[in-house]
Amino acid sequence: MEEFYTIQGEGFHKGTAAYFIRVGGCDVGCHWCDVKESWNPDIHPPTSIEAIADNAEKYSKTIVITGGEPLTWDMGPLTSLLKRKGMKTHIETSGAYKLTGTWDWICLSPKKLKLPTKEVYDNAHELKVIIYNKDDFKFAEEQAAKVNDDCILYLQPEWSKRDKMIPEIVDYVMANPQWMVSLQTHKYLNIP
Repeated sequence: MEEFYTIQGEGFHKGTAAYFIRVGGCDVGCHWCDVKESWNPDIHPPTSIEAIADNAEKYSKTIVITGGEPLTWDMGPLTSLLKRKGMKTHIETSGAYKLTGTWDWICLSPKKLKLPTKEVYDNAHELKVIIYNKDDFKFAEEQAAKVNDDCILYLQPEWSKRDKMIPEIVDYVMANPQWMVSLQTHKYLNIP
């Protein structure tokens, strides 16, 4: 769908420069998605993996593949090429589909409509649960019970509800310190 060089705004790698590859196509359908234009893969013309990798190589050694839902597609060919070029591959995924590709970092952001596969739970480096309302804390705990013991746990307010939910998240993290707060810092910095 699009490619761009920017600062990672969320999760464990926030504040670091990265080249983002946004893959078109998603049927998970979160009502609060901030990139709904990524959902229909038919409106995004295919781009060769060679062109994508060549573009990425010009900017950064850290590549973040996001969507849409990137695991809708086989990520093996693209990540293999990026790895051959010496790049670190990160993915941001709902985990709803088979884990394909070779990843240095897996950010799992599960959605209620299509839960992650066991393989993604087992391999996630970070769990990022979006908090839209108080019910989402229960969902976050259910998801945390399914990831591996080394997985870092984040709660992130949904952007349109941030003023209401940030105090709730802060209180929750203070009472449950196994969690950390993640914010969409790129939006505060007014960068993509």
